[in-house]
Amino acid sequence: MRGRDDIDNRRSYWVYLFARLSPGVSIDAARTGVNVPYVAIINDVELALQQGLTDRTLERFAAKQIALTPGARGQSNLLREAAPPLFLLLSVTGVVLLLACVNIANLLLAKTADRAGEMAVRLSMGATRGQLIRQLLAESWLLAGFGGLGGLLVARWTLAFIASMLPPEATSIIEFRLDATMLLFTGALALATGLLFGLLPAWHSTKPDLSATLKGQTGRSTGGRTAKRFRSGLATAQIGLSMALLVIAGLFTRSLINVSRVELGIQSDNLMTFRVSPRLNGYTPERSLALFEQMEDELAALPSVVDVAASTIPVLAGSNTNNNMTVQGFEAGPDTNTTASTSNIGAGYFSTMGIPLLAGREFTRSDGVEAPKVAIVNEAFARKFELGLDVVGRRMRRGRGDKLDIEIVGLVQDAKYSEVKREIPAQYFIPYRQAAATVMSFYLRTASDPSALLPVVPRIVGRLDANLPVEQPRTMEDQIRDNVAVDRLIGTLSAAFAVLATLLAAVGLYGVLAYTVTQRTREIGLRMALGADDARVRRMVLGQVGWMTAIGGAAGVALAVGAGRLAQSLLFELEGHDPLAIAGAVVALCIVALTAGFIPARRASRIEPMHALRYE
Repeated sequence: MRGRDDIDNRRSYWVYLFARLSPGVSIDAARTGVNVPYVAIINDVELALQQGLTDRTLERFAAKQIALTPGARGQSNLLREAAPPLFLLLSVTGVVLLLACVNIANLLLAKTADRAGEMAVRLSMGATRGQLIRQLLAESWLLAGFGGLGGLLVARWTLAFIASMLPPEATSIIEFRLDATMLLFTGALALATGLLFGLLPAWHSTKPDLSATLKGQTGRSTGGRTAKRFRSGLATAQIGLSMALLVIAGLFTRSLINVSRVELGIQSDNLMTFRVSPRLNGYTPERSLALFEQMEDELAALPSVVDVAASTIPVLAGSNTNNNMTVQGFEAGPDTNTTASTSNIGAGYFSTMGIPLLAGREFTRSDGVEAPKVAIVNEAFARKFELGLDVVGRRMRRGRGDKLDIEIVGLVQDAKYSEVKREIPAQYFIPYRQAAATVMSFYLRTASDPSALLPVVPRIVGRLDANLPVEQPRTMEDQIRDNVAVDRLIGTLSAAFAVLATLLAAVGLYGVLAYTVTQRTREIGLRMALGADDARVRRMVLGQVGWMTAIGGAAGVALAVGAGRLAQSLLFELEGHDPLAIAGAVVALCIVALTAGFIPARRASRIEPMHALRYE
């Protein structure tokens, strides 16, 4: 609790509480039990102490309760933040699985159509339909089993890839491994897909017209109009699903591009950072202050180091601290938001980070405990509290009160605070020597590659205190990448899934067209014998491609727009119906579909009429 100068501020909240439940007590029972005295404290004690709030705000304040959550994984927000994108990726995985199964169903339909004669012979010799269906389902399950085993291998590589893209803390919170539950789930899913997509081909192939099939066994089985329409319908569905995934991939790719173009307000090149927490080693604020000053001196003495800066709140690492502020000349109403983000920083911080100073001065080492309290604010702070550009010399204080004990001595340009994707908040900075800081992040501006200092820093810190660990040493570029890791993960995986889905759709479309051309060999030969030229035959086949692509593409775009609305919260500065993403997906899928249809169309146009008429 030491080092906090706002401990008497009843609106300040900064304590994390952990409690162990008594044996046999559920978290719901504990939630009910803890809120009984809490509600009494809020209504009987705290409510009367709140000043300057409207009746509506007081009503919301009185209704507050403590929310108990499982603490097994600590206080990290990673699980909550990762839930929506992981659910989205699970849905995309399901769509890709569906595409693969549709492809298999199409192939099985084509195969069983060619085996109609075999099925007819077996039925005529006394085999029951149930026996044949079981045989065909066994083949389907065998195929699904091998696919499931292959999927487990791919899953291991995919999990390792996902873990490499997420921040280091993710591996301690989320388990990236295949356990018994996952193995059972994979096995059950393989059996279910084998049954679901193998049953229709098996059912269709075991009810042939025995007389017609046996008479035509020397020739070619036509398969039936219903089966042809069903195969075309499956291929069209593949196109639609692929279109949806391509649009979604385009949305997240464009969103990631927008994230990468965000103006951070700092110069992240040639900058490395690390953190130390001497309070965890029993340091008092006074000992911590002396240690921080020694570290600044030791690090600045390194030959490759140009500048050294320090900050209690790590930049772009997801951390933040906020306070209600009273500012000279600003009249706050009952419900006016007067919060501002803050950080305690060292001398020369802004020059090291590459943040321009617009007015006033930076902090120096003379801004210590005995010196007058000073602060530097950013442009967002000046706008929020209506200070204009004339901020130097204004006074303010933390919390409510008439004693404005902090003088503003500088104005700096806006720079990102805790998140790349969040708007820059109103910020004020105070010297860490005036704040009794006990944790600190250091920033080293280097003349060359900052990663070369990563093994050097622990040795420097070790000379000052061998028992003090160096936390998260990394380049600033790596820290920024970790800050947008979820966006990079979604963008990369959605693009990979979309490419895979498009390839599956292309293979499925090619298979349907190639099989259709083979089935229509006699018809095409007759058309050519009656005067149809090569171009007309190609147009006939590609016309089928066009209709399937148009119908499937339209359905896919509609599906993608709906999915885009659901995923709107995951997109950055982009609408879920972005025209450019949709147009790009349409062009890409049309090219793939025409490419898949060109080879069967070319093959059809080269059929010799006499050979086709003698076919069979």
